[in-house]
Amino acid sequence: MFATPAFAQAASGGAGGAAAFTSFVPLILIFGIMYFIMIRPQQKKMKEHKSMVEALRRGDQIVTQGGLIGKVTKVKDDNEVEVELAEGVKVRVVRSTIAQVVSKTEPAAS
Repeated sequence: MFATPAFAQAASGGAGGAAAFTSFVPLILIFGIMYFIMIRPQQKKMKEHKSMVEALRRGDQIVTQGGLIGKVTKVKDDNEVEVELAEGVKVRVVRSTIAQVVSKTEPAAS
């Protein structure tokens, strides 16, 4: 009916290493699934956003994360752009806060 402690120890004595490994297999699988479902797509999205922000040029129409739509009038440095929201209204915007480029200008032919 009940297993005595001596019988229980004798039954599991030889498979201790394999049992420890099999208990970690679900954790490894969960981490692998989480990597392919959550971490990898987020890294890809961040890389695309970074390349989009680095490719900003004068004349591009953008949308900021705050929902403001404007036109890039000047690319000041590697962290900041000047955006015209309305006629005569220009603001400085940090590049990382630009959510998307609505319309891209064509490069000048040389």
